[in-house]
Amino acid sequence: MLDFIYYPVSWILWFWHRVFGFAFGADNGLTWALAVVFLVFTLRLVLYKPFVKQVRTTKQMQELQPQIKELQKKYKNDRQKMAVEMQKLQKDNGFNPLMGCLPILAQVPVFLGLFHVLRSFNRTGHGLGQLGMTPEQNANTANYVFSATDVQSFLSARIFGAPISAFITTPVNELQAFASYGGVPSKLSIALVAIPLMVIAGLATHFNARASVARQTPEAAANPQAAMMNKLALWVFPLGVLVGGPFLPIAILLYWVSNNIWTYGQQHLVFGRMAKEEEAKKQAKLEQRAQNAPKPGAKPVNVKKKPASAAAADAGSDEDTAVASTNGTAKPSKQAAAQRRPAGQKRPGNRGRANQKRKR
Repeated sequence: MLDFIYYPVSWILWFWHRVFGFAFGADNGLTWALAVVFLVFTLRLVLYKPFVKQVRTTKQMQELQPQIKELQKKYKNDRQKMAVEMQKLQKDNGFNPLMGCLPILAQVPVFLGLFHVLRSFNRTGHGLGQLGMTPEQNANTANYVFSATDVQSFLSARIFGAPISAFITTPVNELQAFASYGGVPSKLSIALVAIPLMVIAGLATHFNARASVARQTPEAAANPQAAMMNKLALWVFPLGVLVGGPFLPIAILLYWVSNNIWTYGQQHLVFGRMAKEEEAKKQAKLEQRAQNAPKPGAKPVNVKKKPASAAAADAGSDEDTAVASTNGTAKPSKQAAAQRRPAGQKRPGNRGRANQKRKR
């Protein structure tokens, strides 16, 4: 039914098993463990650009929170109108909420596909997805792209004495599938490997969530929905790893740990680049402002333009003066002529004021 998921996951896992098999051997537990880890890295590398868009979408959503709250308050009694205005706000700002969920949604089928493929290396059980095979039938039946030889190699692989497809609550009858390929593992050996991985996976989930919450703006963190999701990410999800760990194969726990390690490093890389971009934009604005500002000691330039008539009159008078000067017939202006005596001396500026005082 979900072969379109199981086969691609099988091919990627098969490829990395072949790569590391050349270095460590096909039956080595480290080979299979690294194949699972690099399956995760391959997926996350493909989803790198959607992850960057998710981060930018989340940041943009935080910046739009004041406007979203204003719309919710304005149209609290008209949900249809509020939905229309919200879509308009998202369209005007190029905001796509789906991009915030795409990386997480894309990982879900891979997780389910890997879980099924790993469980299918041991089909001796009778539960969901099991075929009730005998150990001999299971060891001689291919598993998607893996041949029967690959299945036997997987059953032989051990990490500190524990098969990577085993889990703490594995039924005893299913453990018999490993009898001819390294012996039946004990529950203690499985628990000694699984429990540390469960703790590391839970802590990694918590610290990844803490790093994400720390980058939220106060307005976004105050949102009731965001506050609830923060609590789930900080406490419920890590606790879910600890509670569900005994029912998960060791390989799935390896998947969870490596996925969180990648996420932690990727977050620091992406947020670091975004911080540098914002700093570069601020610096560019400051430089632009500094270029537009007047230099120290320089007289500010009056950018106000004169009226067209005044500018034309000034231009005309300047032109007349220039022509007159050229012909040698320039005449003094009326004001200048009025202020000069016949002898060519300037009249006193307070002429007539004394006579006015005498009259008073």
